Amino acid sequence: MATTRKRKSIIDRSTALRTLEKALHRGSAAIAVAMTDLDDFATLNERHGQQAGDEVLVAWETTLDRNLPSDAQAVRVGGDEYLVLLPGLSAENALILLDEMRSHFASLDIGSDELRSSASVGVAANPPHGTTAEDLWRSASQALMRAKRGGRDQVAIYVEEKMVLKSNYYSRAGLDKLAKLSAATGRTEASLLREALDDTLDKYSDQL
Repeated sequence: MATTRKRKSIIDRSTALRTLEKALHRGSAAIAVAMTDLDDFATLNERHGQQAGDEVLVAWETTLDRNLPSDAQAVRVGGDEYLVLLPGLSAENALILLDEMRSHFASLDIGSDELRSSASVGVAANPPHGTTAEDLWRSASQALMRAKRGGRDQVAIYVEEKMVLKSNYYSRAGLDKLAKLSAATGRTEASLLREALDDTLDKYSDQL
């Protein structure tokens, strides 16, 4: 896959937050926010050189630009990190859309060396994961970290803190499996936990 287009310029965090704040107050307040990161990008650069790294960046940007809705916006906020704004989308719909793009990108032969790469994505939305640019940025970033911990090359939705019990209740392995189930089913982890709670309450309803 030949890539000749220049990669996007990096904007700083404060500029990205202002862009997100404007999107929050433009039209409907409902918006999904995603943070994306290319997996093992530093290692790819070391092994194949900066030109190969640039080709991978352009391939991911092209995947985003060609498949995002017309009112969406993707900006580069780090070496291989991107902020994606999706007005009018729920977190669940954003997960479905971005997972399709993630899967497509992972299947590409990139550049003259026919490299393969993958992306991890964290998703949050207003509502219900935050009402300010700072809150949504933080929530999407935390979801991205969970996608990385869960094995990379996947999309994860932010889990409300009140729904995540401390590690003495849930093991790390259990939480990682929950993240994978969320990605596989397209449902939020919070909704899966609520379903489990409902099933437990039904099971012991005669004792309530």
